[in-house]
Amino acid sequence: VAVQSGVRFAQTFWRPPADVCECESTIVVTVDLAGIDQDDLDVVVFEDALIVEGRRRLPADPGVVFHVAGIRQGPFRLELGLPGIIDQERVDARYDQGLLRITFLKIRANAR
Repeated sequence: VAVQSGVRFAQTFWRPPADVCECESTIVVTVDLAGIDQDDLDVVVFEDALIVEGRRRLPADPGVVFHVAGIRQGPFRLELGLPGIIDQERVDARYDQGLLRITFLKIRANAR
């Protein structure tokens, strides 16, 4: 919570863009996290949902004045429902060039 002039503001989260696609045996989630260090990411997997959260910290030089500030900074949180039930033990996550790509193996309904 930030305090300014006696007024309290709740810290706001932003939501990074993501794609979710599905084929017969997998669900793939790709999250655009450009400029975010892998150590600043937390991923929580449930059997039918995913949460990705962290913080983007862009370097800022003292005395710099921004004329355009379109890149979101600060804490983020992405909550996604998955279009099927996944095997939480068989997840492949890769982070490359600012894209987090998580591949889930689906559990077939009759295999439960």
